[in-house]
Amino acid sequence: MPQCQSLAEIRDNIDRLDRQIVTLLTERQGYVGQAAGFKPTRADVVVPERIEDIVRKVRAQAAGLGGNPDLLERIYRAMIDAYIAFEDRRWGELHERQD
Repeated sequence: MPQCQSLAEIRDNIDRLDRQIVTLLTERQGYVGQAAGFKPTRADVVVPERIEDIVRKVRAQAAGLGGNPDLLERIYRAMIDAYIAFEDRRWGELHERQD
């Protein structure tokens, strides 16, 4: 990453990254919403083994890129919790209508 020469330049770069991150998170939301349709029970929304697999991969990638694995794990666990809540609501919308 290039060395910034001012706080304004740092903020511009953070804003640029945030635009990319929001685009990717919105795409991820779409896939999470689709996943709810494939899960036969509400309990299937939370898959602890999958969560731990994601966290392991994120930690390894962060370390490989020179990032802080603990920081990225905290961010991902919070993000996963938010997506689980979203998927749980989506599961209810999709499956409870069918009853």
